[in-house]
Amino acid sequence: MQMMSRALSATSGIATDMRQQLLSGVKTAMKTKDSVTSTTIRSILSEVYAADKSAGSPVSSSAITAILRKATLRRRDSAIQFISASRPDLAQQEHREANILAAFLPPLMSDVDIDRILNEVIAETTLDGDSRKILGQVYKTFYSKVDRSNVDTNTVKRKAEALLLNI
Repeated sequence: MQMMSRALSATSGIATDMRQQLLSGVKTAMKTKDSVTSTTIRSILSEVYAADKSAGSPVSSSAITAILRKATLRRRDSAIQFISASRPDLAQQEHREANILAAFLPPLMSDVDIDRILNEVIAETTLDGDSRKILGQVYKTFYSKVDRSNVDTNTVKRKAEALLLNI
């Protein structure tokens, strides 16, 4: 019964696109008897359902993308730790799971697009006052135009700081 309500809530939410991709991925993995893929995707769906429960409603597709990105990063970090601990077998499994999850992720915004939007934002922003406040305004305006889950935040930070130093 609980599984049925999960399936219904999964199909009737805001984030049906990403949710449907994950659910169809589990179904395909189960049909092909690929236990690693089905277990990996189920773990992500579990995190999505936990986020739904804590939010009180189905989370958005961008939130699901953020969950996927964090899980992929966690697995890649784990693989690095396993390699440093001389456990290549476990590292290989973590890499495989990271690759499975990466297949569901939309591509990140290109550096050219990030530069273009940052230049537009900096042109709109008043550049008077403390540099940290200016940087905060730039981030706020940038992320109002761009979904945070579609960019690498470290790249945005690095590029914004570099652009502000050149002004």
